[in-house]
Amino acid sequence: MESTRFGPVRSKTVTWHDPLAAAAVGLTLAGIDHLQAVADGELPPPPIAVLMGFGLTSVRPGEVVFTCTPDESVYNPIGTVHGGLVCALLDSVCGCAVQSTLPQGQGYTSVEIKVSFLRAVHAGTALSATGRIVKPGRRVAFSEGEVRDADGKLVAAATSTCLVFDLPQ
Repeated sequence: MESTRFGPVRSKTVTWHDPLAAAAVGLTLAGIDHLQAVADGELPPPPIAVLMGFGLTSVRPGEVVFTCTPDESVYNPIGTVHGGLVCALLDSVCGCAVQSTLPQGQGYTSVEIKVSFLRAVHAGTALSATGRIVKPGRRVAFSEGEVRDADGKLVAAATSTCLVFDLPQ
């Protein structure tokens, strides 16, 4: 193992499945069924979830729960988990809460997300993120999300707006 004046060099290997093949199957399902297939392991998670260590643990109409225990590979320069990971976690649960309400053939994309960070996160902190639909819509949907640590303390909260659209067949 290579070493520098800062200690041993660490590495992380990430592998994933073809996201377009999984998305093609998802096109045949309602949003909630697509998400449930991922949660049940019938469809692979999207590469971003694998890269960031997100796990989809619960799916209900209008509500999803993800977990994540970040490691130090996502540290910022001051030695805490980068806010971008927490923001991505919130963007994911907010978007998937919207997805859970969509019929087959419809998708979404984030238009806007506002995140409030309330406490620092360190490697090994077990996080649970919940996304809930606030107002579904045919063209625009609104959702909110929160991230809590293992003690139930609020780490960050977000509100999100998603554009809803027909997916290409």
